[in-house]
Amino acid sequence: MTRDDALALDAADPLAPLRDQFVLPPGVIYLDGNSLGVLPKATAARVQQVLQQEWGEGLIRSWNTAGWITLPQRVGDKIARLVGVGPGELVVADSTSVNLFKVLSAALNITQADAPQRKRIVSERSNFPTDLYIAEALARERGFELVLVEPEDLPGCLDANTAVLMLTQVNYRTGRMHDMAALSQAAHDAGALVVWDLAHSAGAVPVALARDGADFAIGCGYKYLNGGPGAPAFVWAHPKHANRFWQPLAGWMGHAAPFEFTPGYRPAEGISRYLCGTPAVLAMAALECGVDTVLAADMGALRLKSLALSKLFADRVLSTCPGLTLVSPTDDTRRGSQVCFAHPEIAYPVVQALIARGVIGDFRAPDILRFGFTPLYLRFADAWDAAEHLRQVLQTEEWRRPQFNQRNMVT
Repeated sequence: MTRDDALALDAADPLAPLRDQFVLPPGVIYLDGNSLGVLPKATAARVQQVLQQEWGEGLIRSWNTAGWITLPQRVGDKIARLVGVGPGELVVADSTSVNLFKVLSAALNITQADAPQRKRIVSERSNFPTDLYIAEALARERGFELVLVEPEDLPGCLDANTAVLMLTQVNYRTGRMHDMAALSQAAHDAGALVVWDLAHSAGAVPVALARDGADFAIGCGYKYLNGGPGAPAFVWAHPKHANRFWQPLAGWMGHAAPFEFTPGYRPAEGISRYLCGTPAVLAMAALECGVDTVLAADMGALRLKSLALSKLFADRVLSTCPGLTLVSPTDDTRRGSQVCFAHPEIAYPVVQALIARGVIGDFRAPDILRFGFTPLYLRFADAWDAAEHLRQVLQTEEWRRPQFNQRNMVT
């Protein structure tokens, strides 16, 4: 494919107008929406409205008059549409790590009540570290064993000792996407529950939690949902599980009647018991703007464009950058919305050299160059140009410059 071919694809792209929803710095090709989404144009005005009118003028009255108190449910219902669950089943709260602690604890409680001999949490060895850390801490506290295996070995590790299978749908390092339906069924066939982390899939690929047999799920608000740095996360529990146990962080917002101020805890019905503390109003207002940018498109159309963008980029890099190894799946059904290459020695400085050119991806230790493709605002010409910049950085050995070899705290 030539650059003219990429430009022709952009001219015919029915999703091209969605790019106008975002603030995009000139001269930048942003391939890091899988780590932090781009700022929607609507967000600044909305946050200013919350600051100046709802907080500045409405003051504490805005919990009622501006509906602050129901933001977790209202924004949650919007995200529910993106992940295949019903209204009233998902809420926005806290961080992905905190929400994982909640749902994994609940899943362990359920399995302990039903089958106390089950003492294993099974996960993928290369799962995102925070997920593994939370699982490790819970396993130590509760007397469970955390078993880590390669993705192809997962079905064979599910047995009568397994309590919970805990997976991230799209792997953060490789972009490999699990078959949610097949693995959920395998877990259930073994008598286990399954917890899904949607951090790299919600807003990027079609997700169908209810149809595909998930028991619990969490997800991130600041990646493909464009909610801003540190945006609140979300949490979902299948309705058949939601009322079975308290979640471990029994805060006042998860109480059935928080403003009765009674000393004893009585959990709310359904998913609202997975709330904990006071909602982060400014952050949720920003997140809602981000979620709206995704809802402006058809998820199926976004997926098709994402696959086409990532294939264009991967094919061009493979043909022009022989020193890099593709670690993302070439099979469209197994690839999320990112493309990752590996180099054993120079991955970090190459990424830094690209960033200096305005092509923003990121590095993941120990050897991964990671590029996210968000079809809401990326063009085919962007994918072609990014591959060309990568070729030039490698060919000229621009990455050798000292400033590109100095490690930053955030990579």
